[in-house]
Amino acid sequence: MPTFLAPSDPLYGFLLRLPKVELHCHLLGTVRRDTFSDLVRRAGASISEAEIEAFYTRGEKPVGVLRVLRALDVELIRSADDLHRLTYEYLQDAAAHGVRYAEFFWNPTGTARMSGLAYPQALQGIVRAIADAQADHGITGRLIAAIDREAPPEAAVEMVRWVTEHRREEVLGIGIDYREVDHPPEWFAEAYALARRAGLKTTAHAGEFGMPWTNVRTAVELLKVDRIDHGYTVVDAPEFAQRCAEAGIVFTVVPTNSYYLRSLPPERWAQEHPIRRMPALGLRIHPNTDDPTLHQVTPTQAWGMMLRDFGFGLDELRGFMLNGLDAAWIDEATRRAWRADFTARFDALRAGIVTQ
Repeated sequence: MPTFLAPSDPLYGFLLRLPKVELHCHLLGTVRRDTFSDLVRRAGASISEAEIEAFYTRGEKPVGVLRVLRALDVELIRSADDLHRLTYEYLQDAAAHGVRYAEFFWNPTGTARMSGLAYPQALQGIVRAIADAQADHGITGRLIAAIDREAPPEAAVEMVRWVTEHRREEVLGIGIDYREVDHPPEWFAEAYALARRAGLKTTAHAGEFGMPWTNVRTAVELLKVDRIDHGYTVVDAPEFAQRCAEAGIVFTVVPTNSYYLRSLPPERWAQEHPIRRMPALGLRIHPNTDDPTLHQVTPTQAWGMMLRDFGFGLDELRGFMLNGLDAAWIDEATRRAWRADFTARFDALRAGIVTQ
């Protein structure tokens, strides 16, 4: 199981105050337990307290995340205000852990088809929450419209058209999520081509769930993504990994990824996890929370796992921080300013640890 730092540990305070960007987090995977329970009660949904308890229990073999995400769309989200609440609470929680800028995923197809909220209506609630959270907590939120890879490819094209027809500055690009098994990235080439022609940024979940490294190659070479989410099986192809390294592609990794917690032996989990091997191949990585409340992890603890579980040092964490800034979909002036600010803050905080 992951090693979480105690709040009394000096490293915890360092990582809590560390300025961060978050580039790989799913809106519906951030739902607070009390919020989930409130939505269940309001909907009169057939989800028991025991089921809710199981959803929010991170056992030795974690399961249930995708079930929660589907339950939210199918039974619980009913208005733009619901999406406002989820978005605001996520950004509030992230800001409390030093996240200054967050690009997070939302699946418009699921919301439209199952919750009954048309894209413009649903988007209004999210955009309003982004503005409210920035005013209240100083965090900048931006949205990635995610393709539901379990839906037909035609639905992905339709979703990209929604994004382009109702363009908002808060929606920077598209991604693709849900179960990669039997849903290869090449199915969605048309949607990605449409997004690129419209000037949208692109990313894709690939090489997750133990799926072949060729899915990562397809995302890079056919979909032409700007970055990769997960991408762990790229370690099985060192020559292709070298090409990704030379291209400067950033991989947004998730220390609490459920697949490896389930499939690797507990006593060797951290030693055999692909995250540990990726930088040695020259790959640029950046740690993220993915589904923080369901993984029971905060940004602070995700970064702590990079130290305690995967054995990286503070110099490497500094590099991971800069990788995130380079991968963020921000303008170059902002990137330069934040690189200077973040590195100065990192170095000052690090000096405080050394002198203790």
